[in-house]
Amino acid sequence: MTLTLYNTLTRRKQPFTSLEPGLVKMYCCGVTVYDYCHLGHARSYIVWDTVRRYLMWSGYQVRYVQNFTDIDDKILNRAREEGSTMEIVADRNIVTYFEDIRRLNVLDAVEYPRATEHISEIQQIIKSLIEQDYAYAAGGDVYYRVQRFPSYGKLSGRHLDQMQAGASGRVDPEDPEGNRKQYPFDFALWKAAKPGEPAWDSPWGPGRPGWHIECSAMIRARLGETIDIHTGGGDLVFPHHENEIAQSEAATHRVLANFWLHNGMVNVGGEKMSKSLGNFTTIRQLLDAPQAPDPMAIRLFVLQAHYRKPLDFTDESIASAQNSWETLKEGLLFGYKYGGAIGWTDTEDQSFGQADSMRISPDSEAVQKFKEGMDDDINSPAALAVLFELAKDLRREGNIITHEGKTATDPQDLRQQWQTLVVLAQVLGLEAKPDAADADQGLDDAAIQDLIGQRQAAKKAKNFAEADRIREDLKAQGIVLVDKPGGVTEWHRG
Repeated sequence: MTLTLYNTLTRRKQPFTSLEPGLVKMYCCGVTVYDYCHLGHARSYIVWDTVRRYLMWSGYQVRYVQNFTDIDDKILNRAREEGSTMEIVADRNIVTYFEDIRRLNVLDAVEYPRATEHISEIQQIIKSLIEQDYAYAAGGDVYYRVQRFPSYGKLSGRHLDQMQAGASGRVDPEDPEGNRKQYPFDFALWKAAKPGEPAWDSPWGPGRPGWHIECSAMIRARLGETIDIHTGGGDLVFPHHENEIAQSEAATHRVLANFWLHNGMVNVGGEKMSKSLGNFTTIRQLLDAPQAPDPMAIRLFVLQAHYRKPLDFTDESIASAQNSWETLKEGLLFGYKYGGAIGWTDTEDQSFGQADSMRISPDSEAVQKFKEGMDDDINSPAALAVLFELAKDLRREGNIITHEGKTATDPQDLRQQWQTLVVLAQVLGLEAKPDAADADQGLDDAAIQDLIGQRQAAKKAKNFAEADRIREDLKAQGIVLVDKPGGVTEWHRG
């Protein structure tokens, strides 16, 4: 099956092909860095990280770029509240972004451009739009002429008579500066400087860029005029992404992105998450709470719903995801806990357990089912069903080994099942590392047999206290002794 993705632009699933064979140019709208990241950000960046990982696993090189909006009214307002500066607020929240998002095992982007690094590129696009009569200067501002772009609204499906001024929430529709516009829905490309705010020189006077033009400039500078995939939250379809298309395609006369992907919103207890409702939760608040879930449980929670559907956050849903993660984690740790007991000889190797060094059968039923799910518009719930099936089988085998010391299943079959689980889970960004209690390490087989011999000698001498001490010492190191008829003692790592 070929990978198909739902394209917001065409409103249907389409087979994915990249502009250049083997290379995917992918851009994700990043955070406006005025505060901590919240659960909506967590969902968005986990989703696009998973798409990126799947493309990489499928053989593509992915040039993934995600921006930081570091000049914006929200940042300036926060700086005024704190008595600091735009740079201080932005830099601090970029640091906290990485601290929080990396806990969720989101890979770093290839590049993180900042809007303030691309002022010259922004001005170049604006000049081109003015020259082509797609934009006009007015009192130090520059506005985009939406009526000049015939296909305006093609991404959102809206018509101009259905649109609402100020829909982005970044401007005040009652602002008297709106009188400078020739048409109510024209939007700002450049904003005239205000007292006490950062400003850059321009042909239209000192000022700063509008929000929408920033992404157009950063995409063009870092990835080129046309990219394969543009992603973001569903709340960005209009006006942000609609305006990106209008600006970029008017300036270059080329398609901006072949695929537009958008994730569904996060609700809290059935209501839209917002600060005004008091149900706003940051990643940091969630993961630093006294009874905090495992970060992998949060990632699992996000992936248990299809990325385009709404996601409802409740205490019960997080608790359920935590329980599900424990099941999956048991399967992922199988090799560390039981590999030595069933005769795997490489458990002490440095590469043991690393997905990159594992080779799995691409024709196995599990891999085929996983691909079938992911190829169908990144159906992560279907892919997770494959992982849980593998994990539950391995957990059952682990219980047999624990209680009986061995299993009738071929150790190499178990190895293939485990490696398949580890590799496919990593494609979804779900990883578990052993702690000291999980690692199948410590005494080697010869040392264990020597202690068993000492215990048998103690029992023959009727020194049962010593025999019990040896048993308990071994048990403390994860070695379980099983006394069989005829004085035979078997052992396994539990």
